[in-house]
Amino acid sequence: MIKVERLTASIGAEVAGVSLGDASRDAALFAEVKALLLKHRVLFFRDQDLSREEHVAFASRFGKLEDHPVAGSDPEHPGLVRIYRSEAKNPYENNYHTDGLWRPNPSMGAVLRCVECPEVGGDTIWVNMVEAYKQLPEEVKKRIEGLRAKSSIEHSFGAAMDPEERRKLAAQNPEVEHPVVRTHPETGEKILYVSSFTTHFVNYHTADNVRYGLDKTPGASLLLNYLQSQASIPEYQVRFRWKPNSVAVWDNRSTQHYAVMDYWPAPRKMERAGIEGDRPY
Repeated sequence: MIKVERLTASIGAEVAGVSLGDASRDAALFAEVKALLLKHRVLFFRDQDLSREEHVAFASRFGKLEDHPVAGSDPEHPGLVRIYRSEAKNPYENNYHTDGLWRPNPSMGAVLRCVECPEVGGDTIWVNMVEAYKQLPEEVKKRIEGLRAKSSIEHSFGAAMDPEERRKLAAQNPEVEHPVVRTHPETGEKILYVSSFTTHFVNYHTADNVRYGLDKTPGASLLLNYLQSQASIPEYQVRFRWKPNSVAVWDNRSTQHYAVMDYWPAPRKMERAGIEGDRPY
């Protein structure tokens, strides 16, 4: 019997009584899990002794899996990215982000399994960006209605590369444009859709927004910073403490997440299957 325990008033539930290996083979059981995901936005499962084949098979029920241009995939299991942090401190995870916002079709979601984790530290935070939009002042909602923004992989993953590699990454993954407020394709909810991958608005400079030149760049930058900061509000968040064989499944369209990097030099090894998404509107 499936048991669901909500973890916060806003987002997240821990689910017991479900084997994700079974759900990878059982369409009806998978449908129950997906319905819970749409309701709670991120689901957590403990003691899941998943094989890599089952991990990929379960994630593939949501849709086609995607590769990553920097992290790459397990050669024997395409779409399964190994996020192993054991040799050096890595400061590039600890920011609020939506996976693949730099893609024309950002990720629909992901299935992340803990292989090895530190005794303490290395938690992950997820944020309900539907609630973040709902709670914006009405004047801000009116101001961002119809706004569009560019997102890029170059200034994030590319920033740690040498200039030639960075330019090659940018050429292979050009910046993309998405709405600042998107609509969830399955629930119809409005979602605040900017994250740390977002660089700038593309249609801010209008007569309504810019009275004098000083409004143009600082005005847009301050507004973007304000919108990005909404992900850091605790009332929209859930924080999960990992244990080996714990699994998180999240809806990447309506959430952001932040991998807390407070554990180095202890190792943290995770495996993630990301699912291709639709073009935001």
